[in-house]
Amino acid sequence: RTMITIRRSSGIAGRRLVRRGAAGLGALLAVSLLAACGSAMGGTSGGAGSITLYSGQHEQTTQSLVNAFEQQTGIHVNVRYNDEDSFADEIVAEQAHPIADVFYTENSPALEFLQEKGLLAHVDASTLAKTPAKYNSPQGDWLGISARVSVLIYNPSLISASQLPTSVLQLANPKYKGKLAFAAGETDFQPIVTSVAKAYGDAEASTWLAGIKSNAGSHTYPDNETIADEVNRGAAAFGVVNQYYWYRMEAELGASSMHSKIAYFAPHDPGYVVDVSGAGILKSSKNLPDAQKFLAFLVSKQGQDVIAHSISYEYPLDDGVKTSAPETPLGQLQPYPIGIAELGDGSTAISLLQKAGLLCRARPA
Repeated sequence: RTMITIRRSSGIAGRRLVRRGAAGLGALLAVSLLAACGSAMGGTSGGAGSITLYSGQHEQTTQSLVNAFEQQTGIHVNVRYNDEDSFADEIVAEQAHPIADVFYTENSPALEFLQEKGLLAHVDASTLAKTPAKYNSPQGDWLGISARVSVLIYNPSLISASQLPTSVLQLANPKYKGKLAFAAGETDFQPIVTSVAKAYGDAEASTWLAGIKSNAGSHTYPDNETIADEVNRGAAAFGVVNQYYWYRMEAELGASSMHSKIAYFAPHDPGYVVDVSGAGILKSSKNLPDAQKFLAFLVSKQGQDVIAHSISYEYPLDDGVKTSAPETPLGQLQPYPIGIAELGDGSTAISLLQKAGLLCRARPA
């Protein structure tokens, strides 16, 4: 695994938001050369007034939140960035010598995984109340911070809107062979796999994934950023990403350089999934009061404003805070009705992806 320790990183690590250890290694190293070095990997959490944050979220958004929190509270945050699934495994492995106080993820399954193992502390009730209950852990062991929705990104010069699939199952239709861009290892795709399995059963989901594997062929990429880039430049006709990739790319490249558009699956289709980014506190934390303050800040008006005006273009979960991009409002989306608890810990999706030969890494039991 690749893990980079970064403290007080304030620059933008390359054109893309960095969130993967392996995929973003070069950019993260560039930032680390400019930043003050953090504690070594084998270090422990700081004392009073200091917490260690494991973040699988976008680096720039996380750092903006950390900077604002530190300025408001004086509590120092040591940040480590890596893929959220890798961090979940690290936290399990570190139980004898825990390091993290808070775990901040892009998607909910990694938090559910740790909750099932009894490794998360209960979030203060006053903090949980700031986020709609449907976006929080039903047990109250982690809370939702922001949301995103799956969309189709397509290049109109290669495929028209009328030719796009309206159902996620159609991604496996042979007529899309050579047209579909796909990122099997993208953790954002796991909730869609779980949703399909819930709607149609594991056997149908396995057949569907086999069809996707065949259709994607050489257009199999490491992450959603690459899908967005490849579709926009005309290397692939379309793919499935979360909405913020397109809005962020538009902001970065400018309207004149945008050769792609986005579309939604049919209302309530299992491919039309709203997922949440969340955060939880480790039971092993020696800095519980400060960790609770950090979670409270993430869902405060100030924290939600940081998210709304960051370059991640995710949806804040505070109804009174709107994104800076002209996105379809969160309340107007028509996703498949799958709840946080039903998305689970991602094990169903991981197992199905492994059986289809699309994912190699197994998560420890």
